[in-house]
Amino acid sequence: MLLLVFTVAAVLFALCTTTDQKNATSGVSITKTEGDTHEGYINVTGGRVWFRIVGADSPGTPLLVLHGGPGATHDYLEPLEALADERPVVFYDQLGCGNSDHPDDPALWTVERYVGEVGEVRDALGLDRVHLLGQSWGGALGTAYVLDAEPDGVESLILSAPLLDANRWVADQRAHLAAFPEGMQEVVREAESTGNFDSPEYQEAMMTYYSRHVCRLSPWPECLNRSFERLTVPIYLQMWGPSEFTCTGTLRTFNVTDRLGEIPAPVLFTCGEHDEASPATMAHFQGLVPGSELAVFEGASHEHHLEEADAYLAAVRGFMHCATGRRAGA
Repeated sequence: MLLLVFTVAAVLFALCTTTDQKNATSGVSITKTEGDTHEGYINVTGGRVWFRIVGADSPGTPLLVLHGGPGATHDYLEPLEALADERPVVFYDQLGCGNSDHPDDPALWTVERYVGEVGEVRDALGLDRVHLLGQSWGGALGTAYVLDAEPDGVESLILSAPLLDANRWVADQRAHLAAFPEGMQEVVREAESTGNFDSPEYQEAMMTYYSRHVCRLSPWPECLNRSFERLTVPIYLQMWGPSEFTCTGTLRTFNVTDRLGEIPAPVLFTCGEHDEASPATMAHFQGLVPGSELAVFEGASHEHHLEEADAYLAAVRGFMHCATGRRAGA
């Protein structure tokens, strides 16, 4: 643990004290420092990604946060900063998203490149050991990373309402939609048949759906609104599709369920009672990962980390403590 703290602190110190030319050579540049919070950019395949480290001087194993979307931003996950009292919490906007570069190259929007990006971020920041937390599409990314890249040093994997099987995700959304009035279902069917997803009726239907299964708070937290406003729509369309109910993008064949038992780290699944990622689906996934845990937050939905923030943070905090403790006792 002491070695890890030294490594993270040493990397940040070096970045903050080197010249701009050296920073460019190393692939990392620090643009802002306030106390133990650092922001900057990392060179990755295809461009630069923006990162923010909160609690850089904290002693625990860092938590690396993978946001959802595809095409969203880190903003809606900002409440995880509360965990920085014990460990560095590292956020970044995936390439094409938020504060990161937005290259006009659709060939970059692939699972494989985003998996490589996770490794590039870790390498650049000296994150030799990490806990990984992926929310929604970020859960797909984190799972693909530990399975395909076979990285060292992942102490635990926290999957918050993850996308792990595109077909099952769509089936869950269709089941949720069936519980709404027939008129709303017809609006969705009409939009999907005509391709007109900009109509006021469809937008109203989507917000009704979101208020039940994405975030049940009213009004929505500012950080969530910020992420929705900054969504990179072309990435969402290319990788997922026109709506939560229909996957026509490159993720339409995504399914890692037959490999979940190969995950080499402790796993915590989380979801809300009314989540897009349904409790039944999360229980199914948990059953495929020996020794994994599942936390379901009553009354909450997809953004349960916002709706039940205290309980969620306590669950994640306790899980990371146990995962690190198991490693120390190994």
